Amino acid sequence: MKIRRERAEDRPEILALVEAAFPESGEAKLLRELFAAREYLPELSLVAEARGELLGHVITTRAWIGKSGSLGLGPIAVLPEHQNQGVGSALMRATIAAANTLGEPSIVLLGSTDYYPRFGFAPADSLGIISPDPSWGSHFMALALDSFVPGAHGHFAYSEPFTAHR
Repeated sequence: MKIRRERAEDRPEILALVEAAFPESGEAKLLRELFAAREYLPELSLVAEARGELLGHVITTRAWIGKSGSLGLGPIAVLPEHQNQGVGSALMRATIAAANTLGEPSIVLLGSTDYYPRFGFAPADSLGIISPDPSWGSHFMALALDSFVPGAHGHFAYSEPFTAHR
């Protein structure tokens, strides 16, 4: 399996993959909108591929903590028949490495408190990042990257398409 940046010609397969992973959830519609958004960062839209088949995809888009730049991760999807085989973990590690290489300060997400802490994510409020929705509680998590400036804090804002779907 290799992790690489998505290409425009991958889009139909990526959208089908997301539909298979999250049937009837609206995640594929969200992803289409993220691809078209001004906050789309092509270097942070990654696929896992093996033998010419896309097994998984993750996208991370521009977001903000107050007026400072940050990243919002999601959706991340793995084909159902390839889940629990390390594909999602490989995509997460590659995303974190790419974001660090780009000098990004942080990645924020809404997700499982059983899964994301293994990558260093902690409740966002522990870093002074205020959730757009207090009901998310500890599921709203953040990872301080190498360029994170301690004391940079404030209200978190996802990219526009993400905000419209939540």
